[in-house]
Amino acid sequence: MTYGDKNLAPNVEIEAVLTAPPFKQTDPWQTCRVLATDPIGSGIFRRCLNIVVYYKKVVEEDSGWIVTGWIKESLGRVLADQPMLGGRLRRTSSEDIGELEIVSNDGGVRLIEAKIPITLSQFLDHQLKETSEESEAQLVFWNDVDDQNPQFSPLFYLQENFFQKWANVHKDIVSKSNSPKNHVFYSPNLKIGGCKSADIPISSKQIKNNDHTVIFKITDENLCSLDKESDKKVILACVEEFEREVGRKMASKFPVYLRECSNKIKIEYCTKNVDHDQQLELINKSTHEVSRGSWDDLGASEVDFGQGKKPDRVTYWIGSISDGVVVATPSTSGLYIIVSVPT
Repeated sequence: MTYGDKNLAPNVEIEAVLTAPPFKQTDPWQTCRVLATDPIGSGIFRRCLNIVVYYKKVVEEDSGWIVTGWIKESLGRVLADQPMLGGRLRRTSSEDIGELEIVSNDGGVRLIEAKIPITLSQFLDHQLKETSEESEAQLVFWNDVDDQNPQFSPLFYLQENFFQKWANVHKDIVSKSNSPKNHVFYSPNLKIGGCKSADIPISSKQIKNNDHTVIFKITDENLCSLDKESDKKVILACVEEFEREVGRKMASKFPVYLRECSNKIKIEYCTKNVDHDQQLELINKSTHEVSRGSWDDLGASEVDFGQGKKPDRVTYWIGSISDGVVVATPSTSGLYIIVSVPT
């Protein structure tokens, strides 16, 4: 395909499928509880945050397979420091309906090396927005967690400051004077034509949502639970403010994903049952300091993996949000509330 054909999106070609396990095990294992009243019926396994980070070559001699190998090696080392990133989902022995947990050191991170038959500059300069977004979605390979057997599905459980920690580890091992020129890992190209495994994704089935997202920062380190009715109302107030600002409506009942301070993730549906004026009055009278955040707060746009080269572009979107979704996650200073609806 030639880039000049603007009616077609460039196709992504898979080169290799890899797994980066943690460099060492954490003893004892760590767990993170996942609480949902109806995990299968709620469709919670069909939503994910997609982040695409674009880097141009620093020097012409940069080789794709060398970069991939170093990434796999450095990722394995940072996973040892943050073992929940390399975890997997499993059902607990508890009799509580819908109770799951993430177990550390048991899954690793799935890496897919792919090529697209145009240059990065051409891709970033793509004039047709719709086609460009279709192409960008092809770069993300995510299979929904299996509803019936979630324990066999790989996860990537993102934690605060992960990108910067990974970049620091990567630069450290690459720059050491006693390091070999090449990494110890070798990645042979995957021969798609001779491979029949259903586990190998031949192409991405991802669709990039055209969504509106607003991020609120609530400054209150104690606000990290949905147990108190007042905390729920603060989240609902953020939803109401979002609707007023962007002119879009959330569904009357929408899912909220909350990572609590006590190493627990809770998923429940919230219902808008308080009128708009009451919500605004609540948030205005609240003792919480409310400000705006952005995806850049994750730090991905500032990360370089050596030689001072920062990303040329970083994009974010949340998949499968037909009715809207709210994600609430604590930070060192309070709570981030992410509200997103499709356009």
